[in-house]
Parts: sequence; C-alpha cells; structure tokens
Amino acid sequence: MSVTIKPDTRTRDFDGGTFYFCSAGCQTKFDADPWFYASGNSAKVGKPVPRGTQWTCPMHPQIVRDEPGACPICGMALEPVVPSDEPSEELTDFTRRMWISAAAAVPLIILTMGEMIGLPVRDGIGHRIAVYLEFLLATPVVLWAARPFFRRGWDSIKNRSPNMWTLISLGVGAAYLYSLVATFLPGVFPEQYRLDGNVGTYYEAAAVIIALIFVGQVLELRARERTGDAIRALMVLAPKTARRILPDGSEYDAPLENIVAGDLLRVRPGDSVPVDAEVIEGHSSIDESMITGESLPVEKTEGDRVTGGTINKNGTLAIRATAVGSDTVLAQIVDMVAGARRSRAPIQGLADRVSEIFVPTVVGIALLAFAVWLFVGPSPAFIFAIAAAVSVLIIACPCALGLATPISITTAAGRGAQAGVLIKDAEALERMARVDTLIVDKTGTLTEGQPKLTDVIALGDLPEDEVLSFAAALERGSEHPLAEAIVEGARARGVTLEKATEFEAVTGKGVTGSVGGRSVALGNSALMQAVGGDIATYEDRADALRAEGKTAMFVAVDGALTGIVAVADPIKETTAAAIRDLHAQGLRVIMATGDNQHTAEVVAAKLGIDDVRAGVLPEGKKAFVDELRAAGRSVAMAGDGVNDAPALAAADVGIAMGTGADVAVESAGLTLLGGDLTGIVRARKLAKATLRNIKQNLFFAFVYNAAGIPLAAGVLYPVFGLLLSPMIAAAAMSMSSVSVIANALRLRRLQL
Repeated sequence: MSVTIKPDTRTRDFDGGTFYFCSAGCQTKFDADPWFYASGNSAKVGKPVPRGTQWTCPMHPQIVRDEPGACPICGMALEPVVPSDEPSEELTDFTRRMWISAAAAVPLIILTMGEMIGLPVRDGIGHRIAVYLEFLLATPVVLWAARPFFRRGWDSIKNRSPNMWTLISLGVGAAYLYSLVATFLPGVFPEQYRLDGNVGTYYEAAAVIIALIFVGQVLELRARERTGDAIRALMVLAPKTARRILPDGSEYDAPLENIVAGDLLRVRPGDSVPVDAEVIEGHSSIDESMITGESLPVEKTEGDRVTGGTINKNGTLAIRATAVGSDTVLAQIVDMVAGARRSRAPIQGLADRVSEIFVPTVVGIALLAFAVWLFVGPSPAFIFAIAAAVSVLIIACPCALGLATPISITTAAGRGAQAGVLIKDAEALERMARVDTLIVDKTGTLTEGQPKLTDVIALGDLPEDEVLSFAAALERGSEHPLAEAIVEGARARGVTLEKATEFEAVTGKGVTGSVGGRSVALGNSALMQAVGGDIATYEDRADALRAEGKTAMFVAVDGALTGIVAVADPIKETTAAAIRDLHAQGLRVIMATGDNQHTAEVVAAKLGIDDVRAGVLPEGKKAFVDELRAAGRSVAMAGDGVNDAPALAAADVGIAMGTGADVAVESAGLTLLGGDLTGIVRARKLAKATLRNIKQNLFFAFVYNAAGIPLAAGVLYPVFGLLLSPMIAAAAMSMSSVSVIANALRLRRLQL
C-alpha cells in the first residue's frame, strides 16, 4: 500500500533499504519477519485456514450464515462452523443472566415457601407486601433476563416454526401475566379462585423456571463447546512459528502465516512440523499419531514427505514447504471434520418428523389439561389449571429430541479425526454401522503398493550379487514398476551397477541388452528359450516362487541361465490382523483387483479373505458393487486409486485410503489417513458406537417426554395426589438436554 510520508511517519531500515509504515500495527508485523516483507514474498501468501468465518445451528446444520445470530428454525444461537478459542458470546451472556435470575429466584422462594423451612417471612410482612416484593423481584427476570427466550419464541411463531422456545415463552408468559392480573386486578377473579381470601400468584414459578432454564442452557453450551475440542486440538497442532532458512544459510523463527510454498525450513528434534513439506536433508523419525492414529513413528529421509502438525522425534530435518495455509493436510482434515458436523444422518429424519407435530400437539395437551382442571379440578380450580398447563408447556420442550442426533455426530467426527478416520458426512457414518460386506482393492490397500525385490537365486557359477548386478543394470533402462523394484533392491544391498547398452524391451517376454560387454537377458520362459537358456530344470523353483504370489524372472548371461530374481508387492503387516477383526465384527471381506487370478488367490489365501474377483477393470468393480447391492447386501468399498473411484461412489459407503489418489478421497464418505485396513476396523467401531449412542439419546428424549407430559398434566393426581410443579418441570426439562449431551460426550473416550 502507499504511505504518505510525514515528519512523524514510522520507518525501519533493513537490508540497505528504508521502509515506511502507516501504523504501529504494520510496523510490528514487519519487525516480526522483515525478510519476508522485504523479499516480496508477502504477495505469495496462500489462503489462510478459515477460523469461524461462518456460523451454523447445532440442531439444524443446513442453516449456515455469514454472521452470528439465531437459528430461524429452532431459535438456538448459531455457533462457528470451525470451533475457535474465542469465548462464546452466548455462553457469557447466558451465564450473567443465569446469576441475576438466581439472585432473584432465591428470595422469591423464601417469600413463597419459607414457612415450609421455618422462615415465616410472608406472615411477618403480610400478604400484600409480599406480593409486591414478588412482583419487584420477578419482573426484571421475566422482562430482562428472559428477553432472549421471548424473542426466540416470537421468531418461532413469526417463522411458523414452533419449537422449544415457543413452549417456554407460552408457559412463562402465562404464569407471569396471570400473576400480574392477580396482583393489580384481584377483583376480576371470582371467589372460588381465592384461597383464604387471596388470589394466588406464580411469580416465583416464572422466575425459578427462567433461572433453571438458564442453568440448563449454560450447562448445555459448555458441553456443546466440548464437542469441538477435537477440532481445536487439531488446529493447534501446527506451531505458531516456523524456522526459515535464508539463502545465505542463516535461520530465524518466522510467523507461520508468512510461510509460502518453496520456503526452506528447519525442523529440530521435538519440534512440530509447521507445514506439509518434502525432506531435502537429514534423517529422523516422525510421530504421526495425531494425524493417522498410528502409534509407531515413521522414518523420514531425503525425498520423503512430511505432514504439518506431526512431531519430529530425534533428528534434524531441512524441509521445503509444498503446501501451506488452507492447502495443508491438517487444514483439510479440520475442514472435513467441520463438514461432518454440519451434515445430517438419515436417523435424524425421525426426530425431525416427530418435532414437526410435537409442539402443536403439546400446546393442545396443555389447553386440554387447563380445561379439565378448570371444570373438574378441586378448588381453587383455576390455580390448578394454570399450574398444569404451564408444567406441560415447560416439561415438553423438545430440545433433547433435537440435540440427540447432531450432538453425537459432532462428537464422533472429532473422535474419528483423532484416530485417523475422517468422516465426510453423517450419512456415511450411519451406513457404515449397517454394512455387512466389504470390498477391498489389493494393491495399496492390502499390500504396500510398492513392489520390492524379495528373492535372488543363483543357478550357475555366478554368485547372487553378480546375478542381481546384471539384472539391475539391465533394468535401469526400463520404466516398468518391477524394474524399479529390482534396481532399488540392488542399491539397498550395496550392489554396484554398470551401464547397460543395446537395451531392448521384448514385448510380453522381458528385456535384453549388453552389460560390461556381455549379453544379458531378463524375462519369462519364452525369452529364455529365445536366447538359448535351459530352464526346464529350474521351472519348478520359479513356480514355487509364483505360488507365494511373487513374480519370478529368469536371468541369462551370454545365453546361459544364471539365476532367478523375484519381485512382490508385500502385504502390509497390519492387514491380516485387521481382516480377522473385520470378520469378528460380522463383515464378509471380498478382494476385487486388476491383478491376475493366481496372484490374487495366493494373497487371499494368506489373509483368509472370503472371496476373490481378479482381473477386474474399473467399470467391473463398479458393476460388482451394483451386483452385490442388488442382491440385498450393504456394501462398503475400500480403495486408493483413480480406478477405484467409480466403485467408491457406487457403494453404500466409500472408504478412501488416505495415501491414495485425490479422486478416490473425493468419491468416498470416509477417508483413512493411515492407509491400511486397521483404519476400517476403527471406522466400523466408531460407526456402530455412534449409531448406538444416537439411539440411546432418542430413547432418553422420547421416554422423557412420554412420561413427563402426562405427569405434568396431572393424570396421577386423582390416584396418588401427585401434581408436578412448574419449577420441577423446568428443572427436569433442562436436565434432559444435559443428560443427552453427557451421553454423547462419552464417545470422546471411545477406545478405537
């Protein structure tokens, strides 16, 4: 920006230049990282990680606003889509109103019920003065403290969306207005509505109800904040600063938001990796457990990728930033978890359908209770009628019902992120709990996805290292994945590689060439026969390797068979145990792969997989998913490649291995950051526990209302003489919501 230079303009000299600042804030930012601004890199800064830039309703996540406010459907205060460390304005406001309401409610209870506890204050000051004191104490509570309740109640009527605030407003408003009339116009009441010549009031009920609702709301808001703890914990994994390495080799700590792609950074032992990057120097082990859920550190060396937010354990690394700001894996995890919080599970539809008719039904029940008590109730009937109607309106508030599903989904999304299971939407999580068939790809899912040299067998006079040296030298000219495995295997064994000439790839057979002046051939039986190698004696040894799922290739030097090299894609160490766990959970596991039938069957036999479909093209995998679904199976598909995307999208639940292609991740409902099947085991446990938790919450909410409404209406009074006080109804309503949230928060401690 341009700065008008004046005598008092702020300046700073750096690297031979003078910089001018429009304010102290700009100068402070410059002083924190002068090289960054002086080099012009400030223009390259990417999009920052969003922090609470939008607000949503916890009960109706389809409501998303660009500024805070109240939900037009249920009236609850909107909360940030991405939880932040900023204190909740609603929690602060409601806490203040709660204490003021409580300060008024306590003396009101003493005034009205003191005689029961040995404090006959009312008798001492007289009924009329006591009533006026009740009015003075209750009015600020009703007209000021409860204003948010009444505003939300009015909005619910205006928006034609009756909700819990409709009932609260009607109940409290009826109690307070009735008391006002009884205080200032007692003559309008007939004699039968008087007790000892006085008309009863409900000031204490109105004030205590409001205080108790505030207690419930404060407890609920605090609990709701805890559901975002997992996201906040993820957001603070990245450090506030990164140690930048300058072109001259000097280093300094720069603010993280000033790091751009391409910057060289130093990560010292014990430091958090600041951004996604590539290691360019050094060797260390990285603790990735907070991202992937895997406890064992991962070795990293030159050329390896590291993820922002992970912990460097021992060595020192020099890294080059590849993704910063909102482009990092950590930022995308936060975004996906926040998205899961906004999504809706199908089971939520049950609560929604009930809520649509619930409030009008409750109002009808309240009116019916009022009429019954008024015409057939004992004296003073009007007082009993008001109490019953208000109690029904208060105890029936459907807050617990509305919170039952979203609060569990929110907590589960956070717990899953901590365990390396990212939930794209709530529907995928619910479906995962009902899956009975799992289809897995072989390469990269069951196996490492990177072929490795497994065997070198010398068959002639040449030792194994020389056999491997000839094979690897020849394969350096090939781009085939198996060739890369042989070359890397030779390097790992310290074998010297010579340069091959006259290289030729023989389609369907192998490769030939000249190494050190000697003719070399590497390939299958057909190639050996073409170059004169006698393989009849050794075919059985090659078949034995193939029976283990390996690819065996013959090596011939100067037309004589000298050895066999074998390459295989190793099965991941965790795969066998994961499949046993999946079987224990009642899942049928099927492998669908593009690999050949023999190799696929060998892998399946080793792992105890139930069925195999080999040689399957991408469209074939999708057709297989469709076939199983048509047969009534609930199917989950796990894969990591572009070829898996159609099947992932077609399955009831698509599970992307996070080490794979972006298109696979986009097509899936669940993403496993660890990239192995143990993540599916964790996802299944989380899904079943979450669905069970939701059902428990809905049960609590339904049973509570089913039992509470008749009790509040007074159905037990004729038999047992029991009548629910509006104050007790308010306490019960508040605690029902708190109990639902407390039950959902148990998911945070779920062992995965």
